[in-house]
Amino acid sequence: MAISQKMLAFAERSSWIRKMFEEGARLKALHGAEQVCDFSLGNPDLPPPARYQEAVRQVLAGEGPGAHAYMANSGYPFVREAVAKQIGTEQGLALGPEEILMTVGAAGAINVVMKALLDPGDEVLILAPFFVEYHFYVDNHGGVTKIVSTAADFSLDLVAIEAAISEKTKAIIINSPNNPTGQIYSAAELAGLGAILARAPQTIYLISDEPYRKIVYDNHPVPSVFAACPNAIIVSSYSKDLSLPGERIGYIAVHPGIEGKPQLVGAMTLANRILGFVNAPALMQRVVAQLQGVTVDCGVYARRRALFCKVLSEAGYEFVPPKGAFYLFPKSPIADDARFVGLLAEERILGVPGRGFGMEGYFRLAFCVEDAVISRSAEGFKKAMARAKSLT
Repeated sequence: MAISQKMLAFAERSSWIRKMFEEGARLKALHGAEQVCDFSLGNPDLPPPARYQEAVRQVLAGEGPGAHAYMANSGYPFVREAVAKQIGTEQGLALGPEEILMTVGAAGAINVVMKALLDPGDEVLILAPFFVEYHFYVDNHGGVTKIVSTAADFSLDLVAIEAAISEKTKAIIINSPNNPTGQIYSAAELAGLGAILARAPQTIYLISDEPYRKIVYDNHPVPSVFAACPNAIIVSSYSKDLSLPGERIGYIAVHPGIEGKPQLVGAMTLANRILGFVNAPALMQRVVAQLQGVTVDCGVYARRRALFCKVLSEAGYEFVPPKGAFYLFPKSPIADDARFVGLLAEERILGVPGRGFGMEGYFRLAFCVEDAVISRSAEGFKKAMARAKSLT
């Protein structure tokens, strides 16, 4: 077979979301889309804010010669300045455009960071449960992922993190608010993590993946990673807070005091080019420059969260209510989370087994769907729970 054996193995590892997508397509074709409750994909369904349309019109109306030409690989200076001001406000630390690099989404940003940091065999710690693509992004650049468990409520297990650090550790990736759990790491946890990294004999970079930063509930704060660690790097995008996942626009922000900043920023700028991104999309850069601090109506997600928590609670599921993002990560009523997700599928409910996120015994539900889909799933969740109990 011509295809890479590594890619065959990767395809198997990442297959759970794809399998549920395919199962959803089958069920929708068989029963009709309105009869299937699909919670498998974290694809924002809210429209972008009204100001997005205004910004697009203004940018298009103001176009001149060279509007769609190449620019510096790091992005337009005026865009980076606007982003730096916003990130500085969020992090409580003044940033300049020299600390910002515009990227092709958060995925592109992580790959750029990995390319700039990793030598073959370097280890990157990731925390379970995790976004499955982290494995692949690290491997893309010769690194090795090392999985570290979180606490029972999905908060940081600082003892486990410190025990996992070796002489090969180059970075740790955190994701807060978290996909798939919705957990937000507290300022105290981040401070503890920063202290652990500072004690290490080598420089270990803290990479914070923050596309859900502005999707939070009950006024939960998202603390500053820059306050916790000088060797911190933020990667993010506008996919979730502006509902623009298909536009592939994101950024990297580095702490102003990060070790070796000129070399690091230079390496990331080069990586942006040689990885084939070249530069972030020109049109979207100019658009998001006008939308700093703007976000979708998170009240809609908050309403859905409350509705879904009610549905699951009444059906007898155990879960930690998410503080942010738009996912629930309930405990499976039976040990085999894949089998239980199969029981849900028989009730025309689609979720993703927790093993797809590095944690068996749970399953993920995305509530970026219409309220009616959540409401009509209630009986199916009850029936699946009853069937699960009959198996134990």
